[in-house]
Amino acid sequence: MQVTSVGHAGFLIETHAGSILCDPWVNPAYFASWFPFPDNSTLDWDALGACDYLYVSHLHKDHFDPKNLAEHVNKDAVVLLPDFPVPDLRGELEKLGFHRFFETANSVKHRVSGPKGELDVMIIAMRAPADGPIGDSALAISDGATTVFNMNDARPVDLDVLASEFGRVDVHMLQYSGAIWYPMVYDMPARAKESFGVQKRQRQMDRARQYIAQVGAPWVIPSAGPPCFLDPELRHLNDDHGDPANIFPDQVVFLEQMRSHGHDGGLLMMPGSTADFSGATLNSLRHPLPEELLESIFTTGKSAYIAEYAERMAPAVAAERAGWAPATGEPLLEPLRALFEPIMLQSDEICDGIGYPVELVIGPETVILDFPKRAVRERVPDEKIRYGFAIAPELVRTVLRDREPDWVNTIFLSTRFTAWRVGGYNEYLYTFFKCLTDERIAYADGWFAETHDDSTSITLDGWHIQRRCPHLKADLSKFGVVEDGTLTCNLHGWQWRLSDGHCLTAKGHPLRSSRP
Repeated sequence: MQVTSVGHAGFLIETHAGSILCDPWVNPAYFASWFPFPDNSTLDWDALGACDYLYVSHLHKDHFDPKNLAEHVNKDAVVLLPDFPVPDLRGELEKLGFHRFFETANSVKHRVSGPKGELDVMIIAMRAPADGPIGDSALAISDGATTVFNMNDARPVDLDVLASEFGRVDVHMLQYSGAIWYPMVYDMPARAKESFGVQKRQRQMDRARQYIAQVGAPWVIPSAGPPCFLDPELRHLNDDHGDPANIFPDQVVFLEQMRSHGHDGGLLMMPGSTADFSGATLNSLRHPLPEELLESIFTTGKSAYIAEYAERMAPAVAAERAGWAPATGEPLLEPLRALFEPIMLQSDEICDGIGYPVELVIGPETVILDFPKRAVRERVPDEKIRYGFAIAPELVRTVLRDREPDWVNTIFLSTRFTAWRVGGYNEYLYTFFKCLTDERIAYADGWFAETHDDSTSITLDGWHIQRRCPHLKADLSKFGVVEDGTLTCNLHGWQWRLSDGHCLTAKGHPLRSSRP
């Protein structure tokens, strides 16, 4: 089996039974904020797109690149489709001309037969509202000799199915770096922001190492990040200036983390790097550049590389900006009311979970999303606000113009905004912003309304606690860490005070805990 990196979370996996192209992203994403790192724009995308199978893990724009898919990828390729609760991914691929779909069942191994042979394929589909834009997924493939598990940036809750269905995994690709806007965009004291950044940088790498230990593959390919920020307004977000609070460490940083914890099977790959495997044996690893130049991109020459990259891509950033809606126009109150109020009226669980009015400062206008009253209105003088966002009007007008169903997958991941809040993170609020269609909000509200089983218990560091995380049901026997009376679930970094089970990260989500 041959695995070629095509950048970020993208891989071309070549087997005797055909080739599988995974998450081929090349064009700028999230209002031209994100670019792949290192640059993958010079790859032969027509050759890469002449694949037998296509796998798009989810609809985030650094995985689903409609321009690249439309222009370069074989429309007769069989799409390996995750088992998601809403059909948005299939619908978007059909718009681009893809018409052959192999519909998988969640966490079930399938035998896929084609003209070149047979493959065993399993897609683990995550269906919680927090997983991608209503769904994220991970792909396991076996050609009979080698098993590859491409986890991209998914966070599966239970990986026991891998061992039961495949026996072993030889190659594991997974995310280790940040892919979020926290804490950079938050209006908070600099020392607090630095502290939160340091914690997040380490916790995301700790989480990746826990996944590596669970899967047990001898070879690990760090992937799905970091993004590269080329717009001059965002250049400071790159991890090229020795900032211990930067949440976007690159592959070399994580490979050193792996080595320091006793795992020497990490592989550094850049776009165009190819690894050839026979079972658990690595036959060869080839790069498009001499190894010393490859290393310099991630170390001593990183700042210069990003500067040159930014200069090359400046026209692309300018073109994206030219496509944004004008900053001025009709007042935004009525268009936002028409968008949000029908969604509010369908989402009792989510609106009640948000629980407070939310302020949107959009240039000279201020609009209040009054979730308790299910209304969009002007601000009342001296009104106290618990959550707020300041967003450039051209971004809001663009998502309204384009009828975007997901502000997380457009505005928020761009990091082109400022946020503030009183208290902890509110899961319901960001879920609302990614569910701006009838189908999405119905699914998400129903998901929150379900009762989850928390009857099984475990013991961690002298505490008796429920086994499943109150957030997204991760197994705390695998992801839970207790320190100074506080439980941290490393799947998403949420924390609880064990003395009373109070969630320290977000409103609600109590944990059952006690001393045995």
